[in-house]
Amino acid sequence: MRLLISTLVCCGAVASLGLAAELEPLRGLPAAEPALPMTSTPPRASPSADALFGWPLAPPPAVVRPFEAPAHAFGPGHRGVDLAGEVGQPVLAAGDGVVVYAGWMVDRNLISIEHTGGLRTTYEPVAPGVSVGDQVTRGQPIGHLEPGHPECAAEPPRACLHWGARQRLNYLDPLRLLGFGHVRLKPWQ
Repeated sequence: MRLLISTLVCCGAVASLGLAAELEPLRGLPAAEPALPMTSTPPRASPSADALFGWPLAPPPAVVRPFEAPAHAFGPGHRGVDLAGEVGQPVLAAGDGVVVYAGWMVDRNLISIEHTGGLRTTYEPVAPGVSVGDQVTRGQPIGHLEPGHPECAAEPPRACLHWGARQRLNYLDPLRLLGFGHVRLKPWQ
Protein backbone atom coordinates (compact mmCIF):
# COMPACT_ATOMS: atom_id res chain seq x y z
CA MET A 1 0.00 0.00 0.00
CA ARG A 2 2.86 2.39 0.81
CA LEU A 3 4.32 1.87 -2.69
CA LEU A 4 0.92 2.55 -4.25
CA ILE A 5 0.44 5.81 -2.32
CA SER A 6 4.00 7.02 -3.01
CA THR A 7 3.64 6.22 -6.70
CA LEU A 8 0.37 8.11 -6.91
CA VAL A 9 1.75 11.10 -4.99
CA CYS A 10 4.96 11.29 -7.01
CA CYS A 11 3.00 11.11 -10.26
CA GLY A 12 0.71 13.99 -9.26
CA ALA A 13 -2.44 11.87 -9.25
CA VAL A 14 -3.27 12.51 -5.60
CA ALA A 15 -3.07 15.96 -4.05
CA SER A 16 -3.06 14.78 -0.44
CA LEU A 17 -2.55 11.63 1.58
CA GLY A 18 -6.28 11.48 2.39
CA LEU A 19 -6.44 8.84 -0.34
CA ALA A 20 -9.25 6.69 1.03
CA ALA A 21 -11.47 9.68 1.87
CA GLU A 22 -10.93 11.21 -1.58
CA LEU A 23 -11.56 8.02 -3.53
CA GLU A 24 -14.52 6.68 -1.50
CA PRO A 25 -17.21 8.69 -3.37
CA LEU A 26 -15.71 7.65 -6.71
CA ARG A 27 -16.00 3.86 -6.40
CA GLY A 28 -16.60 2.38 -9.85
CA LEU A 29 -15.15 5.39 -11.72
CA PRO A 30 -11.62 5.52 -13.14
CA ALA A 31 -8.96 7.06 -10.90
CA ALA A 32 -8.20 10.72 -11.53
CA GLU A 33 -5.22 12.33 -13.16
CA PRO A 34 -4.69 16.03 -13.66
CA ALA A 35 -7.10 17.56 -16.17
CA LEU A 36 -6.22 17.26 -19.83
CA PRO A 37 -4.53 20.36 -21.17
CA MET A 38 -6.42 22.83 -23.34
CA THR A 39 -6.28 21.50 -26.86
CA SER A 40 -7.57 22.30 -30.29
CA THR A 41 -8.31 18.65 -30.98
CA PRO A 42 -10.01 16.04 -28.82
CA PRO A 43 -7.99 13.26 -27.16
CA ARG A 44 -7.21 10.57 -29.74
CA ALA A 45 -8.81 7.65 -27.93
CA SER A 46 -12.54 7.23 -27.99
CA PRO A 47 -14.77 5.12 -25.79
CA SER A 48 -15.60 1.62 -26.95
CA ALA A 49 -19.09 0.73 -28.11
CA ASP A 50 -19.76 -1.06 -24.80
CA ALA A 51 -18.66 1.91 -22.63
CA LEU A 52 -21.27 3.34 -20.29
CA PHE A 53 -20.64 6.94 -21.37
CA GLY A 54 -19.83 8.75 -24.60
CA TRP A 55 -19.14 12.27 -25.85
CA PRO A 56 -22.08 14.71 -25.57
CA LEU A 57 -21.24 16.15 -29.02
CA ALA A 58 -20.50 14.34 -32.27
CA PRO A 59 -17.94 14.15 -33.68
CA PRO A 60 -15.75 14.20 -30.54
CA PRO A 61 -15.14 17.91 -29.86
CA ALA A 62 -12.08 19.91 -28.89
CA VAL A 63 -11.70 20.62 -25.18
CA VAL A 64 -11.32 24.41 -24.99
CA ARG A 65 -11.27 24.67 -21.19
CA PRO A 66 -10.42 21.75 -18.88
CA PHE A 67 -11.85 20.79 -15.50
CA GLU A 68 -10.31 22.67 -12.57
CA ALA A 69 -11.23 21.13 -9.22
CA PRO A 70 -12.01 23.62 -6.46
CA ALA A 71 -9.77 23.44 -3.38
CA HIS A 72 -12.88 23.28 -1.17
CA ALA A 73 -16.66 23.06 -1.62
CA PHE A 74 -17.22 26.77 -2.24
CA GLY A 75 -13.84 27.63 -3.76
CA PRO A 76 -13.14 28.86 -7.27
CA GLY A 77 -12.66 26.34 -10.05
CA HIS A 78 -14.19 25.12 -13.28
CA ARG A 79 -16.62 22.36 -12.38
CA GLY A 80 -16.79 20.78 -15.83
CA VAL A 81 -15.22 21.05 -19.27
CA ASP A 82 -16.01 23.40 -22.13
CA LEU A 83 -16.33 21.61 -25.47
CA ALA A 84 -16.25 23.43 -28.82
CA GLY A 85 -19.40 23.08 -30.88
CA GLU A 86 -21.68 24.88 -33.30
CA VAL A 87 -24.83 26.81 -32.38
CA GLY A 88 -27.78 24.52 -33.11
CA GLN A 89 -25.68 21.34 -32.97
CA PRO A 90 -27.45 18.36 -31.32
CA VAL A 91 -26.35 17.68 -27.74
CA LEU A 92 -26.36 14.00 -26.78
CA ALA A 93 -26.94 12.23 -23.47
CA ALA A 94 -23.53 11.04 -22.31
CA GLY A 95 -25.09 7.97 -20.69
CA ASP A 96 -28.35 6.25 -19.83
CA GLY A 97 -30.42 7.99 -17.16
CA VAL A 98 -33.43 10.07 -16.20
CA VAL A 99 -33.81 13.80 -16.90
CA VAL A 100 -34.10 15.56 -13.52
CA TYR A 101 -34.01 19.14 -14.84
CA ALA A 102 -34.59 20.70 -18.26
CA GLY A 103 -35.17 24.41 -18.55
CA TRP A 104 -34.10 27.93 -17.69
CA MET A 105 -31.75 28.40 -14.73
CA VAL A 106 -30.42 31.85 -13.81
CA ASP A 107 -29.33 33.06 -17.26
CA ARG A 108 -29.33 30.02 -19.56
CA ASN A 109 -31.02 26.73 -20.39
CA LEU A 110 -29.65 23.65 -18.66
CA ILE A 111 -30.31 19.91 -18.74
CA SER A 112 -29.37 17.59 -15.87
CA ILE A 113 -29.45 13.78 -16.10
CA GLU A 114 -29.31 11.41 -13.13
CA HIS A 115 -27.40 8.17 -13.79
CA THR A 116 -27.07 5.09 -11.58
CA GLY A 117 -25.09 5.36 -8.36
CA GLY A 118 -25.79 9.04 -7.68
CA LEU A 119 -23.89 10.30 -10.73
CA ARG A 120 -25.37 13.39 -12.41
CA THR A 121 -24.27 15.05 -15.67
CA THR A 122 -25.20 18.58 -16.73
CA TYR A 123 -25.24 20.26 -20.12
CA GLU A 124 -25.46 24.03 -20.74
CA PRO A 125 -26.45 26.19 -22.58
CA VAL A 126 -28.81 23.78 -24.32
CA ALA A 127 -32.32 24.31 -25.68
CA PRO A 128 -34.05 21.27 -24.13
CA GLY A 129 -35.62 18.66 -26.36
CA VAL A 130 -36.48 16.49 -23.33
CA SER A 131 -38.61 16.95 -20.21
CA VAL A 132 -38.19 16.10 -16.54
CA GLY A 133 -38.84 12.39 -16.03
CA ASP A 134 -37.83 11.32 -19.54
CA GLN A 135 -35.67 8.20 -19.75
CA VAL A 136 -32.68 8.79 -22.05
CA THR A 137 -30.02 6.52 -23.48
CA ARG A 138 -26.39 7.14 -24.30
CA GLY A 139 -26.10 9.04 -27.59
CA GLN A 140 -29.75 10.15 -27.66
CA PRO A 141 -30.26 13.81 -28.67
CA ILE A 142 -31.48 15.79 -25.64
CA GLY A 143 -31.45 19.31 -27.10
CA HIS A 144 -29.49 21.79 -29.23
CA LEU A 145 -26.45 23.88 -28.32
CA GLU A 146 -27.22 27.56 -27.78
CA PRO A 147 -24.88 30.55 -27.72
CA GLY A 148 -24.31 32.30 -24.43
CA HIS A 149 -21.68 30.46 -22.39
CA PRO A 150 -19.78 33.57 -21.25
CA GLU A 151 -16.50 31.80 -20.46
CA CYS A 152 -16.35 30.13 -23.89
CA ALA A 153 -12.89 30.39 -25.42
CA ALA A 154 -13.97 29.09 -28.84
CA GLU A 155 -13.72 31.57 -31.69
CA PRO A 156 -17.11 32.86 -32.93
CA PRO A 157 -19.27 31.72 -34.61
CA ARG A 158 -18.51 28.58 -32.57
CA ALA A 159 -20.09 27.99 -29.19
CA CYS A 160 -19.17 25.98 -26.10
CA LEU A 161 -21.04 23.22 -24.35
CA HIS A 162 -20.26 23.26 -20.63
CA TRP A 163 -20.43 19.58 -19.61
CA GLY A 164 -20.30 18.79 -15.90
CA ALA A 165 -20.36 15.66 -13.76
CA ARG A 166 -21.04 15.21 -10.08
CA GLN A 167 -21.00 12.10 -7.85
CA ARG A 168 -23.40 13.10 -5.11
CA LEU A 169 -21.73 16.30 -3.75
CA ASN A 170 -18.31 15.81 -5.39
CA TYR A 171 -17.58 17.42 -8.75
CA LEU A 172 -15.68 15.22 -11.21
CA ASP A 173 -13.82 15.75 -14.45
CA PRO A 174 -16.43 14.48 -16.94
CA LEU A 175 -13.65 13.28 -19.26
CA ARG A 176 -13.10 10.52 -16.68
CA LEU A 177 -16.47 9.10 -17.71
CA LEU A 178 -14.96 8.50 -21.15
CA GLY A 179 -12.03 6.56 -19.70
CA PHE A 180 -9.50 9.39 -19.89
CA GLY A 181 -7.42 9.89 -16.77
CA HIS A 182 -6.85 6.28 -15.72
CA VAL A 183 -3.88 5.64 -13.46
CA ARG A 184 -2.13 2.48 -14.58
CA LEU A 185 0.48 1.01 -12.25
CA LYS A 186 3.11 -1.33 -13.62
CA PRO A 187 5.58 -3.50 -11.70
CA TRP A 188 8.61 -1.56 -10.59
CA GLN A 189 11.96 -3.28 -10.23
